[in-house]
Amino acid sequence: MLKIEDLQVAYGGVQAVQGISLEVQPGGITALLGANGAGKSSTLLSIVGSVKPRSGRILFEGRDITGQTPDVLVRKGIALIPEGGRVFARQSVEQNLHLGGYTVTDEAQYRQRLEQVYQLFPRLAERRAQIAGTLSGGERQMLAIGRAMMSGPRLLLVDEPSLGLSPLLVETVFDTLASLNKSGTSILLVEQNMAEALELAEQAYVMQSGKIALQGSAKEISASDQVRKAYLGL
Repeated sequence: MLKIEDLQVAYGGVQAVQGISLEVQPGGITALLGANGAGKSSTLLSIVGSVKPRSGRILFEGRDITGQTPDVLVRKGIALIPEGGRVFARQSVEQNLHLGGYTVTDEAQYRQRLEQVYQLFPRLAERRAQIAGTLSGGERQMLAIGRAMMSGPRLLLVDEPSLGLSPLLVETVFDTLASLNKSGTSILLVEQNMAEALELAEQAYVMQSGKIALQGSAKEISASDQVRKAYLGL
């Protein structure tokens, strides 16, 4: 579904991503793992068109989307859940969801998706009129997921969903991602919490200093002595 070929991303003279290649299979969950500053988020931002790659190609469903703008990519079926559950803080919960569904022109489809979000997250339904900036961290993460769902993505890019959340809320968020995947949404998950991510994903890549240091099935990565010592504390 998604294929990245020799991607390079730079900010001025700093090379954040140094020629990485990876794939996300249709209906699958792929984890992109590594420490802070490894280049994971830069990779996601290049996929959604927020950062222009220096070189390389990004293919979605066989078509080159390299450098296309975020609004075009949303219409093509790609949505990003940004790091830290960032939401439009001065807007209400429902206004945030409305902004997530701005590409949906069919009123019935829009209402159906809104209802799906509220069924998945009853807490958001209870707080639909509340200003998003007053929500808890976990509620903001729910809202960020719901907002992304409103566009009906076939590929969901998720950036550090566990950041700042309690272990219980982390489990809830990962259960939600698993549910979305079972409904047919492919996921590229960027995460520092390797233990949780490797339980969820089928395939995984480990980034280090802008490069892919390891790749394989989630089971293979979990069993790697290098990963167990460096990242899992085992």
